Amino acid sequence: MPNERLVDLTIRAARTSDAAALATLMCELGYETSTAEMQKRLERVVRDSRYRAFVAEEQRTIRGMIGTFAYHTFEHDDLSGRILELVVSKRSRRSGIGRRLISAAEEDFAQRNIRRIAVNTRFERKQAHELATASGALALQLRPREWRDGRLRGARRS
Repeated sequence: MPNERLVDLTIRAARTSDAAALATLMCELGYETSTAEMQKRLERVVRDSRYRAFVAEEQRTIRGMIGTFAYHTFEHDDLSGRILELVVSKRSRRSGIGRRLISAAEEDFAQRNIRRIAVNTRFERKQAHELATASGALALQLRPREWRDGRLRGARRS
């Protein structure tokens, strides 16, 4: 139920045993994913220290997840971070889970001394943009763009 308060919510590291629930969440985002596919992805991610995945769990049900990545850049000597995925189940949206997941990711980034964080969102996900902005992430709004004739066309700041 939207807007319900979740009292017994636990944020924890994702496990490979979460594959079925995470596959369902990816499908809700529009990325058709089987349990077997998610199992393979999780196995790769949990072995790679640059990645982190956290889930929001209430009463043994996964309500949401956030996936992050730490990486080097050409501009800075220290690591940067990126939120790759953030999804909350349709039934649990607008209950504070997204903010709790972002807080967990920010805490993990801080423990690794990562101070710059970027967020991936699809253009049509207005709620995701709003959450990123409300959470303090700098949102650069771009108009949709596409590759044509070997060049990126239509990118503009708004």
